[in-house]
Amino acid sequence: MTYEQTLEYLYSQMPEYQRIGHLAYKPGLDNSLRLDAIFNHPHRNYKTIHVGGTNGKGSTSHLLAAILQESGYKTGLYTSPHLVDFRERIRVNGEMIPKEYVVEFVKKYRDDFEPVMPSFFELTMEMAFLYFAEQKVDVAVIEVGLGGRLDSTNIISPDLSVITNIGLEHTQYLGDTLPKIATEKAGIIKPRTPVVIGEIEDEDVRRVFMETATQRNAPVIFAEGAMENLRSVKTSEGWLFSSDDYPDMPNQLGGLAQEKNAKTVLTAVGELKQIGYQIPKEAVFSGFANVIALTGLMGRWQVLQEKPRIICDTGHNAHGIRYVAEQLLQETYDKLHIVFGMVNDKDINAVLSLLPKNAVYYFTKASVERAMDEKALAERAAAIGLRGETFETVPLAIDAAKTTAGENDLIFIGGSSFVVADALPLFL
Repeated sequence: MTYEQTLEYLYSQMPEYQRIGHLAYKPGLDNSLRLDAIFNHPHRNYKTIHVGGTNGKGSTSHLLAAILQESGYKTGLYTSPHLVDFRERIRVNGEMIPKEYVVEFVKKYRDDFEPVMPSFFELTMEMAFLYFAEQKVDVAVIEVGLGGRLDSTNIISPDLSVITNIGLEHTQYLGDTLPKIATEKAGIIKPRTPVVIGEIEDEDVRRVFMETATQRNAPVIFAEGAMENLRSVKTSEGWLFSSDDYPDMPNQLGGLAQEKNAKTVLTAVGELKQIGYQIPKEAVFSGFANVIALTGLMGRWQVLQEKPRIICDTGHNAHGIRYVAEQLLQETYDKLHIVFGMVNDKDINAVLSLLPKNAVYYFTKASVERAMDEKALAERAAAIGLRGETFETVPLAIDAAKTTAGENDLIFIGGSSFVVADALPLFL
């Protein structure tokens, strides 16, 4: 099979949750444990760091990987979903897994894994674990897929667990309250393993983490307390962070949410140093300043074009869109244009209620089965005062926005990772 044929096989034979939703969701660790046994537990050959949470876990994972790379560690990075190329999910020192490896993995092991009937995520996770072992990485940063307790990645025994924040998401699987969701996310807390907790906005959520950590004799560190002296300022060249240990540190990632992520990452770095990782201060500075080049991260308040200025962001739920809306208020422009689409299992009204009413909207649908119909989205938006035209595809919506916008206007593209995924090839 060619690389393209191999991907088609994976998508068709092992349904991907990100694309089709609940039909591909397989909670529980049974399949992951069976697969892991087939491949002789490859993740036991290197150190791991486990990163979960509602939002920011992708940025946090990439920043930690960048810092570890700059510290001299050969570093694996496993994240999801991808935006442009499947291989974005599996990287070693920033380099994507080769196409040939993906093809050979399926060809070589197909008879072994097919009887397990794994999901797309379960199989690609095991592919990553095996690839990291064969590449002899020193450490791998592993991002949780969905939830935590029953997520496929929860078979690892990490040196450190990180939970970025808690927001309402995937309520049909994780629970319909913040404490219920926190309980699922807290499932990645391991016995006698330190855990860093990022943003906390709910005392009941804090209590869940404290109780779980106590039960498992796991040291728990809250980043907002550990890094309360961190300050951020937006300059003409980007964001600048300052703390007692890291004064005037440039951050390559844009967006207000990155201050929260920075507190989480810097607290995690401190804990890693406590348990023996050698992380010099200059590696932290370099990781923050060069994370995109070092790890290939895309879609985080990413500027795609100037005149008109075009920005995309993968924020896709109320917790994430809140930061997007705040950031849009700080931008300068003559008129705001928003290319917007969502998937059909999000809290649509909660997201729409956060969006600015003084914008021209281009409602659209990403090229995945989970995408919400653009006309239905426009109807929901109109009910709360957001009005605009509808477009069957993201490229059509972007073309319309670019045609309409003046050179001093701002075009924002978002609402779903898949809208951003459809947009990026038009600019890269």
